[in-house]
Amino acid sequence: MTLSKFQLVGSLLRPQDLLRYKTEIEHRDDITYPFYTDIEGYQDTESSAIQSIIQEQINHGIDTLTDGEYSKSMWHLDFIWGLEGIERFIQPNGYTFKDHDGGLFETRRDIGIRIIKPLSGKNHHFIEIFKTVNENSQNHDVKLTVWGAAHAFTELSIFDGLTGPDQVYATPEDLKQGLINAYKEFLSEYREAGGTIIQFDDCLWQLFDESNPDSFFKAGNQQLSDLADQFIAINNIIADYGRNLGLKVWTHNCRGNYQSRHASGGTYEAIAKKFLSEQHYDRFFLEWDDDRAGDLVALEALKDKPETEVVLGVLSSKTNTLDDETRALELLRKASAIIPKKRLYVSHQCGFASCDGGNELSMEQQWAKIQQGQDIALKFFG
Repeated sequence: MTLSKFQLVGSLLRPQDLLRYKTEIEHRDDITYPFYTDIEGYQDTESSAIQSIIQEQINHGIDTLTDGEYSKSMWHLDFIWGLEGIERFIQPNGYTFKDHDGGLFETRRDIGIRIIKPLSGKNHHFIEIFKTVNENSQNHDVKLTVWGAAHAFTELSIFDGLTGPDQVYATPEDLKQGLINAYKEFLSEYREAGGTIIQFDDCLWQLFDESNPDSFFKAGNQQLSDLADQFIAINNIIADYGRNLGLKVWTHNCRGNYQSRHASGGTYEAIAKKFLSEQHYDRFFLEWDDDRAGDLVALEALKDKPETEVVLGVLSSKTNTLDDETRALELLRKASAIIPKKRLYVSHQCGFASCDGGNELSMEQQWAKIQQGQDIALKFFG
């Protein structure tokens, strides 16, 4: 079917009955993904919620459906938890985000990962979730959102240090190849199951902006200066593999989204040449809901890629009020002076619930903001 010019990034707020189970998951590391056999009643509640949110998306005129990410606890780690060879545990500390008052905010702590045997992407539970959405899609398009491969490698190898003589993978290169192979196995099975659209989510690009106070480079880590090229190479290997399978391969980039808070700064201008022009994605979902993204001139990097589409996240999923329509339309006008309208879409900068707790707004406010996005798309694109 024809895709609307308004697009959802992916995640939607969870209902309270499902959140009760998700809260239990957050505080237990004696359970194994997808947790169904460990928590009585969880699978039935999740399945019912997914069925409902599929229909609700259809009722609200959404044409590219997801499971609302109801099957996930966190936007990224559930994919890794589902790989063979992974064990999850509760860390002493969570991720560090920026709080509303400028201070630090700590996320949930069940973010620990161990690699206990060689990784495999076969028989991943996400395939079953996709089948459920696809079977109930009423001929709408369906996309599956997963963690970007390079971001996953960076976290496992650099942040978590999961390589060494006492580890399953002795070197970062070994881990990289193991992870790439697992992603390829997963994509092959996704395509065999009828998948047509895969979206890789990623929030590390702006850490390669040396002027970003949260950058990799802020402490003079010059040994990481070649990491951007490695990062892009990993993503392109996976993107090319997916495209060769016949998938549409999309990506979403933001600076973190946790209970209406963000993780970092950095502009697209500083990293556009590499992260926009050199990555082989068919569609980029980009974050432009506030000034941290910098000038739209960054889109020049995609100007000469006529088959590449751009979704401008000029609206905010983090606030409980409607967005400034005048600002959104002006940004769309400026973008269309660089990228032809036929290649542009509009969205919120991120999903509404990248992690279970969701952003600080109600379901009614969420759907009102989605309706506003659809109205803006109609006004601008016709």
